[in-house]
Amino acid sequence: MTHPAPSRRHTIADDLRSQISTGRLKAGERLPSEAQLSARYKVSTPTLRNALALLQGEGLVEKIHGSGNFVRHPLRRITYADGGWMLEAQSPTEEALRVTVRTANLQAHGHLTVLLKVSPRSPLTEFLCLSHEGRSPHSLARIYVPRDLTPADIPERLLAARLAVLSPPLAEVQERVSARLPTPDEATALRISSTLAVLSITRVATDPTGRVVEAALLVLPADRADAVFTTRYTTGAMGAER
Repeated sequence: MTHPAPSRRHTIADDLRSQISTGRLKAGERLPSEAQLSARYKVSTPTLRNALALLQGEGLVEKIHGSGNFVRHPLRRITYADGGWMLEAQSPTEEALRVTVRTANLQAHGHLTVLLKVSPRSPLTEFLCLSHEGRSPHSLARIYVPRDLTPADIPERLLAARLAVLSPPLAEVQERVSARLPTPDEATALRISSTLAVLSITRVATDPTGRVVEAALLVLPADRADAVFTTRYTTGAMGAER
């Protein structure tokens, strides 16, 4: 059986992938310009960009607007479990993950009124959290809290703390996990290909009175994220309990 010859974009991607894996192109190194690569491989710019998109989708290359394409540093994987996330163990040479938080006051509208079960124009606070590992964006979260519950100060690791300063205590946390393509804004913020799937997690926390006290929208790129769900059973007089 005769197999079709690989396309030019796959041939180019294979060559660049080999250079990255063998260390000829090192992590953090800037690739030649798209014009130079197009001339080197004797292809059109669209074909070259399609080849780079394959590597971007694999997490090997990232495109920084205005600077060019760079070999991506290997990013530690995120495991999302039990309402929070944690990273792979950090080696002594790895930089600590840092989180930048941008705060904005806004009024509830559209899907936010449904998520938080509030009336349109209800006052909310938005925490836009972007984590970085070294120079590379790692994950993205938008957290919405009713204005009267907004903490006076923002914890350094807002996501890890899961807004533990909120009061009253939580009675229920509902999470919805889906896989989808990133929005253009998400792809730009995370410097990922628009063809790379992301884990989209919607987390809604409710207090004992039924009031929603937090709605979090997490976006974790699929090239570095796993979602783990564990069910524990105990056997007693009432039978199996989840």
